[in-house]
Amino acid sequence: MTKRIYDELKPLFRPQSIAIIGASNTPGKWGNDMVARPLQSSFRGAIYPINPKAKEIEGLDAYPNLGAVSGPVDMAIITVPAPKVPDTVRDCAAKGVKAMVIISAGFAETGPEGKALQEEVVKIAKSANIRFMGPNGMGIYVSGVRLNTAFDFMPQKGGISFISQSGTMGAFLMAVASDKGYGFNSFLSVGNQADLSMADYIEYLGEDSNTKVIVLYIEGLKDAHRFLVNAREVVKKKPIVVYKSGLGEDGARAAMSHTASIAGSDHTFDAACHQAGIIRTYDVSHAFDIAEALSKQPLPKGNRVGIVASGGGMCVVCADACNGYGLRVPELDSATVKKLSPYLLPHAAPPKNPIDLAADPRGMTIAEIAEELAAHSEIDAIIADAPLWGISPETVKEKLDAAEKLSLIPRKFGKPLIVLTMRRHMTGIVYELMRDRNIPFYEFPKDSARAVYGLYMYSRLKIRNQNDNERD
Repeated sequence: MTKRIYDELKPLFRPQSIAIIGASNTPGKWGNDMVARPLQSSFRGAIYPINPKAKEIEGLDAYPNLGAVSGPVDMAIITVPAPKVPDTVRDCAAKGVKAMVIISAGFAETGPEGKALQEEVVKIAKSANIRFMGPNGMGIYVSGVRLNTAFDFMPQKGGISFISQSGTMGAFLMAVASDKGYGFNSFLSVGNQADLSMADYIEYLGEDSNTKVIVLYIEGLKDAHRFLVNAREVVKKKPIVVYKSGLGEDGARAAMSHTASIAGSDHTFDAACHQAGIIRTYDVSHAFDIAEALSKQPLPKGNRVGIVASGGGMCVVCADACNGYGLRVPELDSATVKKLSPYLLPHAAPPKNPIDLAADPRGMTIAEIAEELAAHSEIDAIIADAPLWGISPETVKEKLDAAEKLSLIPRKFGKPLIVLTMRRHMTGIVYELMRDRNIPFYEFPKDSARAVYGLYMYSRLKIRNQNDNERD
């Protein structure tokens, strides 16, 4: 990444001060949300509400204009009506603002007049060397500086950075993913991409040490060639997972009116993803199931999965889910079956893989069998139950010991561990212990299989890139 891009985007991702132009005391208005949300997230910088008619907004001193702010302003968040945005950008230039997030809609997505207005904004910003996100977006979230302007909730901190062309869909997906316990480093609602594009964002995030995996929601690409060139470089270091909408004729038309995006040929996009090494998903929520595992677990060397589950039905469904993603659940050799059998209850079936615990309540049984599977040369990844049963002091201690033992598997053996359990069990000390040690949890067998599939796909892409480099 060039130092120029890093310097230009740093005020966007790590501002030390923000001004909200169009700030309001009226709950529900964008100008109010853009002040209230950073306050609620304990933003680690100065907040300057700009409103010529107010003296105070959300308990903060309000300013009639940017010029009245005595200190520097790294980033401006603009919520005024579209016709007023050009003059607002001129004010930002005069103040020396380094970056902008333009929330306001009414630009290229609305037609020729809006497009002309957008081009005027770009021209003014460019002459002042101001880089900006939007217009027609919903805001930004960056965990490192606790800046949240996009949501009424605070996402869990993690390694996923999510770039979304749609603000509403992006916020919805963030809420769903947060409810699942997935962790995020940043969220960008990029809107029309009048200035900064997907290519710029992935270039920056590719060098961001807090970003472990990049997820994209795309309606149409601006500067597709540069995007693919940058993506191919980034995936050498960290994975990119994408969901693209606008596949059909009606969806493509909707994308154009939504964010002024030309959806393009799906066949061409699919081929480009393959060439660049981007992992593509075809359901809007699946990208996060994959990204959560990619942000926390080591990559498997192959597609062979060991399964440890509490009941026979769960074993069968989980094995089917793995097969559906091209993963294998290999039958274990007789020596390993003999070695694992003493761990199980007398009525349990032979542990040939998947391994049916036959409702064994002992947490350490899961941990010891999972560790044996991790040590096996014919197993590349493990899907296992969490040790959650029992409430007595003795069983609680065993659960914690088992959780600790399970959590050490990825680091000890270099193989991913995916935990499968019911949503109501994703709480309490065992869950918190394992989550703190970067063990991902999934509610359904297909979700856990999808997570392993994503890890395996990126492992193959890395091998392909290494081979390409050796040929070059």
